[in-house]
Amino acid sequence: MTVHRPHPDAGRAGETAAHYLSRAVPLARPDDTVAATIAALSGRHFESLALVCVTDAAGALLGVVRIADLFAAPPESRLDALMWVGVPRVHAEEDQEKIASLALHHVLNAVPVVDDLDHLLGVIPAEALLHILRREHVEDLHRIAGINRETARAREAIESPPLRRARDRLPWLLIGLAGSMIATWVVAHFERALSERIAIAFFVPGLVYLADAIGTQSEAVAVRGLSLSHARLSHLVAGELRTGLLIGLSLGAVTFPLVWLLFGDMLLGFAVAFSLFCAGAVATTVGLFLPWLLNRLGTDPAYGSGPLATVIQDLLSLIIYFVIVSYILL
Repeated sequence: MTVHRPHPDAGRAGETAAHYLSRAVPLARPDDTVAATIAALSGRHFESLALVCVTDAAGALLGVVRIADLFAAPPESRLDALMWVGVPRVHAEEDQEKIASLALHHVLNAVPVVDDLDHLLGVIPAEALLHILRREHVEDLHRIAGINRETARAREAIESPPLRRARDRLPWLLIGLAGSMIATWVVAHFERALSERIAIAFFVPGLVYLADAIGTQSEAVAVRGLSLSHARLSHLVAGELRTGLLIGLSLGAVTFPLVWLLFGDMLLGFAVAFSLFCAGAVATTVGLFLPWLLNRLGTDPAYGSGPLATVIQDLLSLIIYFVIVSYILL
């Protein structure tokens, strides 16, 4: 019998199981028959009718019977022969995102809620699960975009006044501005390389874009995956690093012959291809590690995406590229 304990970030107002709890649900005893249970449902109003919760005399949850299974069973069958004993259940303090993930994983259209003694408090109905999924989806989109307000008004950011929208977006963009100044300094630091081989500059936009795209893919996986996965960080980073190396190797293999053919310079082609290989590995690692680090610091990992991750990846990609081309071509 699995009991899911509260998420470390649980407790935010309006984002726990208690906020969505429906208490008026069908109850039955394990020795009740299907016919008696169906008769007891007739003429009564329930806030959720997806599950029949089977409890003992003290109110502890023993299992559930799906309403579809109840009506499909022979009338003389007892509920203890039909009920799902190990049904996942959550506590009232459980974070809403964990609840939605649990319902999807176990194909539940309602989730039982219990107290510390496993006494039934109610269920979270299907309508609430749909609301949670939409709310979390919109919230993640805003955070990935660098919008750091979590109010209901911010979740409808397109309808917010321009001043509010600017205020919510500016903090991370100011960090991006500082990063762009550092990026300019990095490029200026390699002025001699650019003056001697102007062709080096041609590949900067493409390299930076591809590194950002690779990192964004890793961020999209990491932002929510980190909160749901139980694997060690070292295992996750190692997997993403191998993924980045494979992506970088594939992109480099395509780039090398094209640059060599178009510019007639084998060393330039090798330098660009090798830079893509290294930048791909770094981008996937940053895309995973940054959300993890922010999560460890008590900040939602979604803040590791968007402007903050972009400026870090851009800086690292530029440094990698110019160091490699300087060493190989100059």
